[in-house]
Amino acid sequence: MPIKIPNDLPARRTLESEGVRIIRETDAIRQDVRPLRIALLNLMPDKIRTETQITRVVGSTPLQVEMTLLKTGTYQSKNTPERHLLDFYRTWDDARHEKFDGIIVTGAPIETMPFEAVDYWNELTAIFDWAQTHVHSGFYICWAAQAALHHFHNVPKHALDKKMFGIFRHQVLKPDASLLQGFNDEFSIPVSRHTETRKEDIPRKPGLNVLAESADSGLCLMEDLPHRAVYMFNHLEYDADTLKGEFERDLASGNGIQVPKNYFPGDDPQQHPINQWRSYAHLLFWNWIGDIYQTTPYDISQIGTGTDEAPTLGKTA
Repeated sequence: MPIKIPNDLPARRTLESEGVRIIRETDAIRQDVRPLRIALLNLMPDKIRTETQITRVVGSTPLQVEMTLLKTGTYQSKNTPERHLLDFYRTWDDARHEKFDGIIVTGAPIETMPFEAVDYWNELTAIFDWAQTHVHSGFYICWAAQAALHHFHNVPKHALDKKMFGIFRHQVLKPDASLLQGFNDEFSIPVSRHTETRKEDIPRKPGLNVLAESADSGLCLMEDLPHRAVYMFNHLEYDADTLKGEFERDLASGNGIQVPKNYFPGDDPQQHPINQWRSYAHLLFWNWIGDIYQTTPYDISQIGTGTDEAPTLGKTA
C-alpha cells in the first residue's frame, strides 16, 4: 500500500520521481482498509526537505499510511514559506482532540540551549504528555529524543567539545528487538550533534532499553516501552547530501567545522558522498510501522483508553 499525502505537497513530486507509491485521496477512500494515521510534528527550519525525508521512509512500508503535518502554535517558522505552512500544516492545538496511531517528532537546531529556554518548550512537553493518551506510539529524533527523555525521565544532555559529525558505525545490542529485525550486527548512520545523551545517565527502569550504540559517537537508538516511545539520537532519514549541505553552510558562516568523518570518498569534500544507510532507514521505519500495525486498536478511538477489547489492525477479531 502507498502513503497518502496532500496532492500538491512538494514532497509528492520528489517521491514519485523516486518510485515511491503515493495514493490520492479519491483512491484511498475506495479501499476497504483503515489507514494508519501518522502525525509528523516538524520542528526543523527547512520543513519541506524534512517532510520529504520522513514521508520517503514511512512510505516504504507495505501498509496504507495517512500523514498529518503538524507545527507548533507558539513558534512561527522563519525558514519555510508561510503559504506552504498555511496550505499543508495544522497546529497541534487544532489536532489535539484527534487520535493517531503514531507520531514522529523531528529534531531542531537548538540543542545547545537549555530545554526550558526553548520558546515552545511548554507546548512541546504538553504534546509529549498528550501523546500518552492520544497516540499509540511515538518516534522522537535527535533533539526531540533528548527532549522527551529529559521530560519523561529527567535525563540531561551534555555539550560536546566539538560537533559529532559524520558517518559512524553502530553496534546492535539487542538483536531480538522488533525494531531491529533484519539489521546486520553493525550498521552506518549519519550523526550531526553538538550535544550527547550518555548511557550512564539512563535510569535502570524496566522497559527502558538501549538498542544500538557506537564506540565513537555514543547512544543511537532506545525504546521506552512504558511510554510507547522510540528515541533515535541520529539521522537515518537523511539524504546522501544532507551532511554536505551542513558542512558547506558551517564553512560559509566561519564556524571552523571539520570535514565530516567517513562521509566523502577519500575524505575529499570535492567528491560526491555515497549513501551507506538508506536500506537501514527504510527497515527501521518499516519495523516501527509494523509494530504499530500489530498492536494499535482497529477502533482508533480506543487508543489511550487502556482497554484491549478492540481487535488490532494486525489481528482478526
